[in-house]
Amino acid sequence: MIFLQAIASLVMRFGLAVPFYRSGLVRWDGPFELSPATAFLYEYDYTLKWPAQVGLVEGPITLPYPEIFAWAGSFAEICLPAALVIGFATRLSALGLLGMAIVIFMVNPASWPNESLPWAAMAMGLIAYGPGWLSFDKLIKSSWKKR
Repeated sequence: MIFLQAIASLVMRFGLAVPFYRSGLVRWDGPFELSPATAFLYEYDYTLKWPAQVGLVEGPITLPYPEIFAWAGSFAEICLPAALVIGFATRLSALGLLGMAIVIFMVNPASWPNESLPWAAMAMGLIAYGPGWLSFDKLIKSSWKKR
């Protein structure tokens, strides 16, 4: 049974990581060079669309420092899935990706049944049950217990 749980956790980690990693790859033009489309997305699309669309506020609000948010979000879309795949800081990585899934839902509420809901379910499962036996978290925990 432990082997089945380890495989299920590994599959959930890959299933959650792949779409975010692929999305993160298109945000870059080169090493440490964001694409112009990414800057535009954070400056205009996220700023003007989601507050009025979800009904949180009356009019659009502006995102302060969109270039910083673009860099942070683009780095997170690469680093968090990579950490999740190897099982390093799994619960924290899954929490970050859950936050991204919530933002994606707020930007596009129609994405809930096909994208945001499965991602949120996988992230919450990993947060609740952990990375499983096949992970760096387990290796670190077992080496820490031996001390």
